[in-house]
Amino acid sequence: MESDQKKVINALGGKRGILDSGLPSLVFLIAFNVVHELRGALYAAVITSALLTLIRLMRRDTLQHVLSGFIGVAFCALLARKTGQAADFYLPGLVINVIYGTAYAIFNLIGLPLLGLLLGPILGENLAWRKVPARKRAYIRAGWLWVALFLSRLVVQYPLYKSGNINALGTARLAMGYPLFLLTAWGSWLIIRGVPVVKPAER
Repeated sequence: MESDQKKVINALGGKRGILDSGLPSLVFLIAFNVVHELRGALYAAVITSALLTLIRLMRRDTLQHVLSGFIGVAFCALLARKTGQAADFYLPGLVINVIYGTAYAIFNLIGLPLLGLLLGPILGENLAWRKVPARKRAYIRAGWLWVALFLSRLVVQYPLYKSGNINALGTARLAMGYPLFLLTAWGSWLIIRGVPVVKPAER
């Protein structure tokens, strides 16, 4: 039987999903430093994302995360191409962090942790966790970890975006991408697993 930990990892896209969503950004940064030209770097990022999508198609694998990644990369490329500013390739990511951070914070404050809404169905407890205070508190505590993640990205990356320092911004994006994401996911799992999964009441 699939473990709860594996279910959560797969829900987040799995290791391959995380790679698919982040590799184009790395390619953009490298290409921009090599060719010193925005258009070529954008093409490299979009082509990389398209190739990842094609590989998923050939493997008949899930397309949810890689397709969302491709659409995201394409939008970032179009925005940067339109403004002519390489830093704008990273602007949608900053906006997403604002949206996610705000959503997690609001749902926590109203006592309906977003993490519980996302993971409850995956872990087989649906919304039954709302009737168990300990389980609900665990989801809220774990949710604040994600608020801290999104806020820390904004605090560090937004000033770099405003300064137009592409290398520093791209490096910060990578450093605060996979490592912090995995650390936050692991911390959330440690908190959540400390309280047993709630069994939905049988009808």
